[in-house]
Amino acid sequence: MTNKSIVVAGHICVDMIPDMSACKGPLDKVIVPGKLVNVGAPLMSTGGVVANTGLALHKLGLPVKLLGKVGDDSFGQIICQIVGANSPQLSRDMIISRGESTSYSVVISVPGCDRAFLHYPGTNNTFCADDINYESLEGVSLFHFGYPPLMRKMFLNNGAELAQMFGKVKAMGITTSMDMTLPDPDSESGRVDWASLLAEVLPHVDIFVPSLDEIVYMLAPDRMEEGVSVQLLRDISEAIFELGSAVTMIKLGDRGIYAGATSREERLADVSLIQSSDDWCGREIYRPCFMANLVGTTGSGDCTIAGFLGGWTHEMNIEECATMAVAVGAFSVEAADATGGIKPWAKVLERINAGWETHLPAPQLEELM
Repeated sequence: MTNKSIVVAGHICVDMIPDMSACKGPLDKVIVPGKLVNVGAPLMSTGGVVANTGLALHKLGLPVKLLGKVGDDSFGQIICQIVGANSPQLSRDMIISRGESTSYSVVISVPGCDRAFLHYPGTNNTFCADDINYESLEGVSLFHFGYPPLMRKMFLNNGAELAQMFGKVKAMGITTSMDMTLPDPDSESGRVDWASLLAEVLPHVDIFVPSLDEIVYMLAPDRMEEGVSVQLLRDISEAIFELGSAVTMIKLGDRGIYAGATSREERLADVSLIQSSDDWCGREIYRPCFMANLVGTTGSGDCTIAGFLGGWTHEMNIEECATMAVAVGAFSVEAADATGGIKPWAKVLERINAGWETHLPAPQLEELM
């Protein structure tokens, strides 16, 4: 097992999910002004990259620190309790902001209807570069940050806080990684010039792991209706490399993942955890999903990232990292929550080595196999 430590920072919230299984849709007939709706006991869980990717890495057996920002309120205490239940040390480095309110969501899930969300951003909106104690990162090998489109200070002023944070971490010789979310076009985040913001941030980000929908929205919105293809993936990954990142993994949902690396050897040489640039330089690969007993997809993309980053800290090559990504993602969907299905690293390898079958590759991506 690797002794390389990972920090996962960024968005975290508490999700309250009332049991509405006895309710009959449609939603606008259930939620009516003045009407009392009887529901069951709520499920309280954590959401966001810190909880999903961070706890997945922990369950894989990797040494990880979690840096989410919460308030000194009851929801903040609940998040720390849930996180700490996995291991007391996981809640030790959480950022507690006095006098602020913790982010939460109410998930309204009526059978047969699309889910609706009531979301309060709370402390995620005030997370800034100075919230991180950089001295505490000494000895860390990899720093992963997620969901800046849901964190107001991180996308204001063309991402100045985000670039400052990543610049400081990168200057410490730490490999850096970033995940995104899809901005709401009608929100303040949706009005950001994301291509311009990424031009400021990605020179400090070694590994960029967005979904295809997210990165096409940000870099090529005129191609949103195009559908996945080898050419689109190559064009988007090349744009990412031109903006400054060394490696990308693009999540393709139930089609799997695409991973690639820049052909600029000097950029790869600047990434601390790459042992042999021959394993990465100019490479690209596609991996379809493994067969899985599908229970739920919540957080599966975040867990897929955990598999990729875990492979990275084990100094695997691009093919092995991509395989671990879809493998951990498959374990994730075999439980209702994000990380309940995640098994230790050795168990993941054991299932792969036993001949774990994959879905057929998407026909339009077969040439990348």
